[in-house]
Amino acid sequence: MEEHVEPGEGHSPAAWTAVIIMLVAIAAGTLFFWLDQPLLVGIAAVFVPIGAIVGWVLARAGYGVNGPKYSAKEH
Repeated sequence: MEEHVEPGEGHSPAAWTAVIIMLVAIAAGTLFFWLDQPLLVGIAAVFVPIGAIVGWVLARAGYGVNGPKYSAKEH
């Protein structure tokens, strides 16, 4: 029987943090768009790349998949 090993990509504190920041930014930007608040839409849009940068920094700090500070959890 062949054992399937999942690579675990994206299941790290770095990835979850980045995705949550970007998801909240997009949701807020959408709300502000519908409320006709262009300045707040722009501010929310700035947080999307900030979320990606935070994820990259956390991954470089060892919280990414295969990082020394990351411990895999069983699903």
